[in-house]
Amino acid sequence: MASKREDILSAIKTALAGTTGVSTRIFRSRTIPLAQRSQLPALIIEWSNDDASLETSASSIFWSLTVTVTILCSGDIPDQGVDATLLSMHSKILNDVTLGGECMDIAPTNQAFETIDGDSPIGVMTCSYLVRYQTTTTDLSS
Repeated sequence: MASKREDILSAIKTALAGTTGVSTRIFRSRTIPLAQRSQLPALIIEWSNDDASLETSASSIFWSLTVTVTILCSGDIPDQGVDATLLSMHSKILNDVTLGGECMDIAPTNQAFETIDGDSPIGVMTCSYLVRYQTTTTDLSS
């Protein structure tokens, strides 16, 4: 049995299937570099923070999970090249703000872009989302 957080991250990965340009290049916390530019664009899903608020009268913990989806892309003008993938990715995440009942809601919080120089520019766009969900006080999986 996985934690509710891992269920949410899995639901996001599932929701991102078919994102424009990425094919099956959707990774959960990828730690191995992509071997070649033909593997771009790609998506990487990670979480960075999970704040808790205890509600003793309801025997629940309310969580605010920060999830980042990073889009890796290449091209002559990567900040323009990332646009079609970004539009598709964002639409897929917010198509069902409960992620099939895994959370209470999800909302975008930030987008940032960085270009990495190399033999051709690589763009790294990070898109952060705040996911609110609830668990019982004694079981992080329910």
